[in-house]
Amino acid sequence: MLKILRAKLHGIRVTQCALDYHGSITLDPEVCKLAGIMPLEFVYIWNKNSGQRISTYVIYGEAGSRCCILNGAAARTCQIGDEVIIGAFEYVAGPQDISQKEPVVLTFDAHNNIEERLRYVVKQDDEDTTFSIVSDPL
Repeated sequence: MLKILRAKLHGIRVTQCALDYHGSITLDPEVCKLAGIMPLEFVYIWNKNSGQRISTYVIYGEAGSRCCILNGAAARTCQIGDEVIIGAFEYVAGPQDISQKEPVVLTFDAHNNIEERLRYVVKQDDEDTTFSIVSDPL
């Protein structure tokens, strides 16, 4: 079994930190649907500003809000405005299955509007493995 990237929100900005909440990360469901991230899904979060790395589960916030809210203990790891990378993963049986997956990667501007929708593409043949980043229309 290999754990591989399935979806990534790259450079989304933290809009709020809610320490007195039950925990998790609150994300705009419109953004999550474009990336394929589900509510209650376990994700990893990497703070580009501080280097902090945490993990938690996703809950959906208000559609269209472009929110990225760190809740509970996770709120201590970020400041409003910090850029974070959020990664969702899945397991595949082995290396032969990687080329059947094309993880979705969304990039963001300073207001959490989606700038790009990308896919990571791995091609394999008997002798070589290649990696490329492909742009998808929004």
